[in-house]
Amino acid sequence: MGHPDRPSLRLTALLLSVFPALATAQQPPADGGNRLDTVTVSGTRLERDLADLPGAATVVDARQTQQGQPGLQLDESLARVPGLYLQNRYNFAQGLRLSSRGFGARAPFGVRGLRLNVDGFPETLPDGQSQVDAIDLDALESITVLRGPASVLYGNASGGVVDMTTRSGADLVYPQRFSVSGGSDGFRKTNLQLGGADGGNHHYLSLTGVRYQGQREQSEMEKYLLTSRVGRALSEHRDIEFFFTAMDTPTAQDPGGLTHAQVEQDRDQATRFANLLDAGQEVSQQRLGVLYRDRSLGGELRARAFVTQRDFTQQLPFPGSSLIDYERLFYGVRLEYVDRVQAFGLAHRFLVGVDADQQRDDRGRRSVNADGQVTGLTADEDQTATAGGVFVQTDTDLSDTLTLSLGARADRVRLDIDDDLLADGDNSGDQDFTESSYSAGLNWRYHPRHGVYATVSNAFETPTFTELANPSGAGGFNPDLEPQKALNREIGGRGQLGDRLFYELALFRVEVRDEITPYELGGRTFYDNAARTRRDGAELMLEHLTTDTLTLTLAYTYSDYQFQRFYDDQQDQDVSGNRLPGLPRHHLFAEAAWRGLDGLFLIANAQYSSDVFAENTNETEVDDYVVAGLRGGKAWRLNSGELTLHAGVNNLFDEEYFSNLRINANSDRPDPADRGYFEPAPGRHFYAGASYAW
Repeated sequence: MGHPDRPSLRLTALLLSVFPALATAQQPPADGGNRLDTVTVSGTRLERDLADLPGAATVVDARQTQQGQPGLQLDESLARVPGLYLQNRYNFAQGLRLSSRGFGARAPFGVRGLRLNVDGFPETLPDGQSQVDAIDLDALESITVLRGPASVLYGNASGGVVDMTTRSGADLVYPQRFSVSGGSDGFRKTNLQLGGADGGNHHYLSLTGVRYQGQREQSEMEKYLLTSRVGRALSEHRDIEFFFTAMDTPTAQDPGGLTHAQVEQDRDQATRFANLLDAGQEVSQQRLGVLYRDRSLGGELRARAFVTQRDFTQQLPFPGSSLIDYERLFYGVRLEYVDRVQAFGLAHRFLVGVDADQQRDDRGRRSVNADGQVTGLTADEDQTATAGGVFVQTDTDLSDTLTLSLGARADRVRLDIDDDLLADGDNSGDQDFTESSYSAGLNWRYHPRHGVYATVSNAFETPTFTELANPSGAGGFNPDLEPQKALNREIGGRGQLGDRLFYELALFRVEVRDEITPYELGGRTFYDNAARTRRDGAELMLEHLTTDTLTLTLAYTYSDYQFQRFYDDQQDQDVSGNRLPGLPRHHLFAEAAWRGLDGLFLIANAQYSSDVFAENTNETEVDDYVVAGLRGGKAWRLNSGELTLHAGVNNLFDEEYFSNLRINANSDRPDPADRGYFEPAPGRHFYAGASYAW
């Protein structure tokens, strides 16, 4: 399934090339060198300097990390973040699988266990499911990733927060930009950006069209995106912004997961039924949001409101009850107030707020035979998820160097099903979850350039509507599936060594009760509660400004994630002590980026992932791999504009690896060799592009 000797050799060479440069970091350059900029973290809702945050966080400059990239998926920007593991980069019908400290790895499609926001508006539904397909990578300005339980911030989430900010017309160097790119496997992309500012008013618009044929059969994708924001200053202390995004995906095919024998026969094939049924999805989505800020009250009041419409149809890659459609309306409000106060002789900053969301799905499901003919209606129901939460956060300066951060939140999540298909009985029902969350952290700036922190927090994660499907076939909710609860304890530190090296280190333990885990029956995915799991890990990030033009980045994650107590009823085995499937014990990202003063750039990176298991029973081990990339380009100033050309190659060494594993797939089949776990990644592929800004 891989080449263990090749990844090991390449990893050794990679470390030998990176660490000598890092070893010079404790000696500041003779000329005083560069200093790393102060970074503000906004995803915590109570904004803080990164150096003052009692938790693990990484802020990514999206424009810089996307430089010379094809711009297909978020992994191009997030691969450098320790603690994150990304899969499913080339199956656009299933969507990018994003996990943080192991949370989210269970999702067969979309994202679970993390909160995703764009400009403060949620991409995460009240039931806990998220999609990333409507995010325009060309429009992103920055991405903040908070790792660890985040329920005290946003409610229903176990693993963390990915907070994205789009570009504003007030910050553009050039008001207009047009870009085209293309490459292997039928990749084509076009993007147009327009923006500008006039006094207190600003506007921004990004239009993107992308097509991708894919290396595997039945992998074609076509998508169009619109991202826009318009802002107006109402007075010196008040302003308002309007946001509108739209996405249309007429085609996103699904090639399905292959067995071991099929991979050996032809890595690029799709499954038989994926071809016969033309498996895939069609999606359209629009969102309108408004943000009002008022700083005339002493502190700052922020009020957000949004409404999202999504239409969806998907044919899964197998016959049976496999044709799904829904019409979704998702709307909500966010109210936050931030201020400062003196009490008990100490300075405090505080945030109080209220969140309220509702998701309404008109959902259907139909049965399809092996010839692709629709044979009947198997589900017709209205699903409603309502979530509300109240929260408070405080930062208290106990001294000039010691800050105490506290947070508390109360949430109620209600899930309702109104069954309109009564031929098999009325399967209507509802479930209510009332949860409380807390966090407490200390941050000690014991040196102007160094700080340490310790934090403890808890989190909850409800099952989604999809996960609550009843495996008994009786319809309605699975009565045995409960929310999972997490307790996180963490210590860490961050700072600078000399003037050129930024470091961040986090050590954590997360204990989870009633972990939600997937299994398959008859091709469909269902879910169980594992009794207990434990996640012990370490995350390290180093960024070294080796010279004024060369930056080296290293991100390493150690993950010891295992079931503590779990009897797998589906495979009739006790898997206590086994590793959580789909997650490597070691993951490494390394990059060397050279950016010349004349607009020339050259960037090389590599990722190493150690072996993983494909199911709870740890029967199928998938080999480790190293995948590398190289890209470069040049910018020229032309009169009042700028022309940029770039080219790159991904999977430089043509490594045979898997971009995705379908965890516990076909777990009802007794022989692991018959289970379709594997989605092979493309081999070596090239791309190139050009952009002109004026």
